[in-house]
Amino acid sequence: MIGMDARFLGIAELAEVPSVAVVVDVMRAFTVAAWAFAQGAEKIVLAESLEEALALKARHPDWVALKDGPPAPGFDAVNSPGLLRSVDVGGRTVVQKTTAGTVGALAAKEASLVLCAGFVVAEATARFLRTRKSDSVTFVVTGEEGRADEDLACAQYIARRVTGAETDAGEFLRRAAESRAAAELAEGVRQGVHPDDVALCLEVNRFPFAMAATLDSSLMVLRPCAVPSLNDEALI
Repeated sequence: MIGMDARFLGIAELAEVPSVAVVVDVMRAFTVAAWAFAQGAEKIVLAESLEEALALKARHPDWVALKDGPPAPGFDAVNSPGLLRSVDVGGRTVVQKTTAGTVGALAAKEASLVLCAGFVVAEATARFLRTRKSDSVTFVVTGEEGRADEDLACAQYIARRVTGAETDAGEFLRRAAESRAAAELAEGVRQGVHPDDVALCLEVNRFPFAMAATLDSSLMVLRPCAVPSLNDEALI
C-alpha cells in the first residue's frame, strides 16, 4: 500500500460514521487492554458507564471489572498496566470503563471496522490495516478532546507504518513521553497509578496482535486479532 487517506479527529468531531476507525488511547486504556489479552483474557467488554460496568459484573460475578482512578467498591482492578500484572485475568472476560478510550470506541461503534490501539500494538495494527487494504482510515484521538499528544503521536506513527514508510518510532515516543498525560502519571496526580505505567505505555510493538471491537448483541466487545507475519504479508 502506497497511499492512505488518514484523518485525525477527537471524539466530539466524529460527525459521520467512518468506514474504518482506529481508536487510540495510549495512557492507558488500550495499553491495559493489550496487557489483559497478553495475560490470557478472553475478551473485553467496553462499558458505557460505571453503572453499566457494575451491572455487568453483578450479572457475571466471574468477570473482572476495571475502571480509571482509585480502587472502588465493586471493581476488581484499576486502569493501570503496572497494577494489572498482578490480576488473574486468564480465560476471563474483562469489563472496562475509562474516561477516554472506551468512550472513543463506543463513539465509533457503527464503523465497519473498529481497531483499538496504543504504542504496544502499533505495528500489528498497521499490518492489520495493510492486509485489509484500507484506503481511508479515521484515527480517533481520545485524550484531551482530541489534543492529547501521546495519542496523536501514536496515531501518526501507525498511519506512517500503514503506508509502509520506514519510520523511526523514537520521535513519536518522545512526544508521548513529554505529554501532559505522562507528566500526570509520573507525578502520581491520579490514584490507581503504578510507577511503571508510563514506561509500559511507551513499549512500542511489545505485543504481536491487533485489537478489534465489534458489536455483540448490545455490547461493544474487544478481542485480540492475529496479524500476518512480515513474510506472510509479502505474499498478500
